[in-house]
Amino acid sequence: MRSLLLILLLCGCAQARDGRIHIEFWALGREGELVTELVREFEQSNPDIAVRVQQMPWTAAHEKLLTAIVGNATPDLAHIGNSWVPEFEAINAIADLTDLVRAPLDPADFFPGIWATNQVEGRQYGIPWYVDTRVLFYRTDMLAEAGYSVPPRSWSEWMDACARLKARGAPWAILLPTSEWAQPLVLAMQLDAELLRESGRYGAFSEPEFVRALDFYFEFFRRGYAPVLAATQVANVYQQFAEGDFAMYITGPWQIGEFKRRLPPGFEEKWMTAPLPAPDGKPWPGTSLAGGGSLVVFRRSTKQEAAARLIEFLSRPEQQVRFFEMTGNLPARRSAWDAPSVADDRYLAAFRTQLENVTPMPAVPQWEQIVTSLFEVAEQAIRRRQTAQQAAAILDRKTDTILEKRRWMLARHGG
Repeated sequence: MRSLLLILLLCGCAQARDGRIHIEFWALGREGELVTELVREFEQSNPDIAVRVQQMPWTAAHEKLLTAIVGNATPDLAHIGNSWVPEFEAINAIADLTDLVRAPLDPADFFPGIWATNQVEGRQYGIPWYVDTRVLFYRTDMLAEAGYSVPPRSWSEWMDACARLKARGAPWAILLPTSEWAQPLVLAMQLDAELLRESGRYGAFSEPEFVRALDFYFEFFRRGYAPVLAATQVANVYQQFAEGDFAMYITGPWQIGEFKRRLPPGFEEKWMTAPLPAPDGKPWPGTSLAGGGSLVVFRRSTKQEAAARLIEFLSRPEQQVRFFEMTGNLPARRSAWDAPSVADDRYLAAFRTQLENVTPMPAVPQWEQIVTSLFEVAEQAIRRRQTAQQAAAILDRKTDTILEKRRWMLARHGG
């Protein structure tokens, strides 16, 4: 033990004597492993900075970061889900980057809806590193046989396409796993549903827009167009898609590589991606979720300027392209999409269009708890054949309970 302590002390002294600024970067999932190549390049062009990358699994990252915040043991910067930004800002854990990082970057080169996910009350607390959203994956051959040479662009066309697919003998028309909250939430956002009222103090799910969206979502199950199955109950998405058990599936960019690898040889011409249909009377495409990973600097870091330099480096279009080629994560910079490796992938075209039409989720720290309640309530309503109005009322009650502490904190601080 004494030898180990001595080694650690000597290492610390060596780091202090090398004259460099040492920063710690926590990165999540596979990204944390692959980003080290880019970090080494950053160090070569910034010889006054040394970066230690610590990789963490997504499943443990949120809890570990909160533990580090409570224990005053945060890194200098980290990679987080952009939906975590409001939560970490609310507990005063992350630094305001509005002036620190935004100056060398061009906000206009980022997708507006994604950029907004990193803002709280007009201030910038994170910089998008990569992006994701949801689009429609579909069988081109099955839709063509049903009379749709192009995928549906409106809700009425969408429901009509489902009816035609079922009439032609497909077991289902679309896969909408009941254990996922993204699908009903997207539909609500397309109708401009408020979701939360009084500055995020109470749920607004009983308002007509959300009820209408939820009723439309339930209709897929009532008519038998979608199976009443959770994601864990679907035997093999790729095999069932290839066998024609369903022709449409709402999912994200991580599935492109999986579809390419797992669908049968020669299947490339039988599937494609498309932006989401829009409610009747609204412009196409319908909006989708603004998701992805962001880079943040922790407020307690004494090396914020050095951390900001790393963020600026990782945000450069050429580095975004390299990171896409390494991971498959979609670039956050619009200009990076002009690179051949991105522009020439035909399955990405729908994502490029959709990313111009994405909506941030409400910027309240409790939002992840709320969306968990959303899919739980919706799934129970589907199985129990409850109405959309009944489900919305239950969700409002659950949401109001979740937001009780937020109301207390706002009242205490005069908000």
